Amino acid sequence: MEQKGSGRDLNPYFRSMAETDRCAVVVCSPEHEIIYMNPAAAERYARRGGAALIGKNLLDCHGDSSREMIQKVVDWFRESSTHNLIYTSYNEKENKDVYMAALRDEAGELIGYYEKHEFRNRETEPFYHFDRT
Repeated sequence: MEQKGSGRDLNPYFRSMAETDRCAVVVCSPEHEIIYMNPAAAERYARRGGAALIGKNLLDCHGDSSREMIQKVVDWFRESSTHNLIYTSYNEKENKDVYMAALRDEAGELIGYYEKHEFRNRETEPFYHFDRT
């Protein structure tokens, strides 16, 4: 991927963003194949197989009702290139909102999706905390 005018391949930048994200990032194909898990996702889902889940079908990790809703969302993503984000749940234990987000190519075609987590908790680390071990 190259941003117009920059002349730079942005793929390494986006990969680095995902790799350093503290939230789990699991990217799936439209056919639900898990094609990428960042380190936070591999750790979060370690008891289910962690990074070994790459190449597996996401739907196999869910019960019937979740499988049905995931498929409904992907079908909705396919209906229109403007269908890109849908709120799916609130996790009270972790105080976060959860969304499914479409991933599209330059032509607007659906190439995959991922689950997006947005925590509502205020960060506890001090501002500009450079002195770390």
